[in-house]
Amino acid sequence: MYSNAAKAMAAQLGLTQGRANLEVFAETLQQLATQDSRLTAVTSDSRGSGKLGPYSQALPKQIVEVGIAEQNLVGIAAGLASVGKNVFAVSPACFLTARSFEQIKNDVAYSDNHVTLVGISAGVSYGALGTTHHSLHDFAALRAVNNMTIVAPADNFEAIESVKASAASNSPVYLRFGKAPLYDLPKHADFILGKARTIREGNDAAFIATGETVIHALLAAAHLEQSTGLQCRVISMPSIKPLDTAAILAAAAECKAVVTVEEHMVNGGLGEACAAVIAQSAFKPILKICGIPDEYTVTGSQADIFSHYGISMEGLAKTMQTILSV
Repeated sequence: MYSNAAKAMAAQLGLTQGRANLEVFAETLQQLATQDSRLTAVTSDSRGSGKLGPYSQALPKQIVEVGIAEQNLVGIAAGLASVGKNVFAVSPACFLTARSFEQIKNDVAYSDNHVTLVGISAGVSYGALGTTHHSLHDFAALRAVNNMTIVAPADNFEAIESVKASAASNSPVYLRFGKAPLYDLPKHADFILGKARTIREGNDAAFIATGETVIHALLAAAHLEQSTGLQCRVISMPSIKPLDTAAILAAAAECKAVVTVEEHMVNGGLGEACAAVIAQSAFKPILKICGIPDEYTVTGSQADIFSHYGISMEGLAKTMQTILSV
């Protein structure tokens, strides 16, 4: 997931290696379910990949297995929520948000059922399984659905807090988790749904990133400071919808360039959402959207794909230097 240079930079910053967000999600969900008998997990033959084995053993009456039937998964989850259950529907993100889109739109969002949709192994987490298993459309699809909160946590802290916030919410939420172990980010702000977290200050340029790309933006900012003296702000944007427009506009007003970073197609995701906010403002920074281009992705591990498309520390630093000509 990280080059040797990136690991060395993380060590210089004093960052500690955490676990995969998916693992802390499962543990947090079990803790909450132990305290709340209404909390119910629904899975589509994904309790293993969702790390819910211990949950199912500890709380067998609070989990429903529907098999490989994602549309049924969402429909059943919505039905359970309609009679008072606090439901987490867990399935691979690529299938959950594509096969079940109609059920998400009508049974969950339109019907305002308190279901937390949990897309696991999101982005390019499935790596060499290829484009059919990559979830690079989910932000775009669900951003178009009214009454849907979309969250992609960047580290274990954001993952734990997002699960707690979703359980306490009364509205539909989509949580997106990958499989890679993540570094723990600096905690410069509390986690609040709909709010960004500034994890590095700077006014020369800004990285606005989400999910598992945030650490790469942070490392790129540190690398740029050492190599060029650039002071880059790094904003973790866990909430794709609603967006923290104030944080975006502040970056656009105070920085010469804004680079958005996401493990998603460049069409319809965080970058285009930020671009729409900036385009309707009085601020005109240089803007660059970094993500997966409009093509079938190359085959390889998540690290290989990130490196190929410039979402690594080295790639993001090079992009920022290029657009600022430094």
